[in-house]
Amino acid sequence: MKLNYSKRMDGIKASEIRELLKLTQQPEIISFAGGLPAPELFPVEEIKEMSMKVLEDMGTKALQYGPTEGYDPLREKIAKRMKKYGVETDMKNILITSGSQQGLDFTGKIFLDKGDVVLCESPSYLGALNAFKAYEPKFIEIPTDDDGMNMEVLEKVLKTTDNVKVLYLIPDFQNPSGRTWSVERRKKVIELANKYNLPIVEDNPYGELRFEGNMPPSIKSFDTEGRVIFLGTFSKTLCPGFRLGWTCADYEVLNKYILIKQGSDLQASTFSQMILDRFLTEYDLDEHIEKIKSVYSKRRDLMIKTMREEFPEDIEFTVPEGGLFTWVTLPESINARDLATKCIEKKVAFVPGGSFYPNGGNENTLRINYSNMDEERIVIGVKRLAESIKEMI
Repeated sequence: MKLNYSKRMDGIKASEIRELLKLTQQPEIISFAGGLPAPELFPVEEIKEMSMKVLEDMGTKALQYGPTEGYDPLREKIAKRMKKYGVETDMKNILITSGSQQGLDFTGKIFLDKGDVVLCESPSYLGALNAFKAYEPKFIEIPTDDDGMNMEVLEKVLKTTDNVKVLYLIPDFQNPSGRTWSVERRKKVIELANKYNLPIVEDNPYGELRFEGNMPPSIKSFDTEGRVIFLGTFSKTLCPGFRLGWTCADYEVLNKYILIKQGSDLQASTFSQMILDRFLTEYDLDEHIEKIKSVYSKRRDLMIKTMREEFPEDIEFTVPEGGLFTWVTLPESINARDLATKCIEKKVAFVPGGSFYPNGGNENTLRINYSNMDEERIVIGVKRLAESIKEMI
């Protein structure tokens, strides 16, 4: 049977990360591939308790449809939590989404027509690139360093490029590089967005997972004209299985997201929202996040230590202050996709870095996750990875 699909489908391909994660279901694989939280840190008993209380106290409401915007008590709590990011807001500016990934898809629907331009960091998050590609834009990559996006290059592109519709950024422990923007560049990017009338999508799944130093104010905290759309999620700070995130934006902009969500899935799960709200009422999420940070920081330290000990001297990698990832740059003679094949034979998985560049190239890079494997497997996995690199050299 041959069906006539839309031309849009020609440009949609399987996510390299999701395909790799199928391999990592094998228990013998040491996976540094996905951005998976540590499952042993999920508050299973607490969630079980909250589920029962929700069903006992308001079971019929929990199993019923709810408003597209989300469950009001949860929206109120998220609005208050935005103060951690330096943002004063209220629940009318909060939409509950099915993970922050849904917010990325909605962004494409709202802003992008075929041939429009998306500006992004180089490299950038593969999941966002795939979400935007469905709407057939062009991507212009702006180079980054340890302080974030290069503002001089960004302004030059803005001056010389037509149809720029969205500036997509991950300023805290960026996926995939692990880098964090300086406060100066956060202020500058707002200045440029104001000057060139450009919306900013600030994707911030990792900001609260800071192991050292102080949490910088979000880009949205410097927004004076309502042009920053902030995407947050509970997937990294509580559990991804709830599929609950949020979009925070000025209501005029947020209303577009609400209309799109009405046509997409009507609403996020009422039951999941009520369980999460009850958890936030009866338990201390910040205390839970401290437990996560304690584990992840040890795993990061161990991974970096082992990489320094085992990798050849000319291999470069980032040392993030938080988040889930480090970013490795190999000699140009090594293709990370070939390395990935060799490593799978040794039962180790990672994501080749070329996937994070929408316009291709940079095949000598790779992303490694340190949150999901225990310490023993981190050491074994890094040693196997180092052994494979040396064989290819």
